[in-house]
Amino acid sequence: MFDDDLPDGLKREAIELFGRAFEAQQVNDYEEAIRLYKNSIATYPTAEAHTFLGWVYSFQQRYDEAIEECLEAIRVDETFGNPYNDIGSYLVAQGDLYTCVKWFKRALLAPRYESYAFPHMNLGRVFEQRGRLLEAARHYGLALEQEPGYTQATIALRKLQARLN
Repeated sequence: MFDDDLPDGLKREAIELFGRAFEAQQVNDYEEAIRLYKNSIATYPTAEAHTFLGWVYSFQQRYDEAIEECLEAIRVDETFGNPYNDIGSYLVAQGDLYTCVKWFKRALLAPRYESYAFPHMNLGRVFEQRGRLLEAARHYGLALEQEPGYTQATIALRKLQARLN
C-alpha cells in the first residue's frame, strides 16, 4: 500500500490517517471519514485511500464522486482490483446494467485483488437482471469456486437453478 521509499514519518502519518478514517467510516461518521481520507491522500496518495473515499461517497449516494475517486485510485495503482469492481457497482446503482460489465471484467484481470468472487457475483446479478440466465449461473458458480463459503452466491445460484429447471 505504501512506497518503501516514502520517509517513515509521512508513511506513519498516512497510515494513521487512513486507519482513523476507516474507524470513522465504520461508525457511519462519513464527514469525518471523508476529511481523514482526504488528509491521508494529501500526505501520501494511495489507491486504497482513494477507493475507500469513493466507498464513503457511495454511502451518501454521491456516485459520480465515488467513480472519480476510483478512477484516481486506478491512476495511482492500476493493479489494484477494488476500484474496478466498485465503479461497476456504482454504475449498477445508477441503473447502468451495460457499462458496468466491462468494469467487473477489469476487476477480474487485476493482479492485486483479495476476492475475485465479488466481481463474479456482481456479473451474475447483472446478467440475471438482463435475462442472461446461463451466463448469470456461470458467474455465480465462479464466485463459489473463488470463495466456497460465499452464502449469497450459493443462494443466488440455487434460486437461479430452480428457475431454470
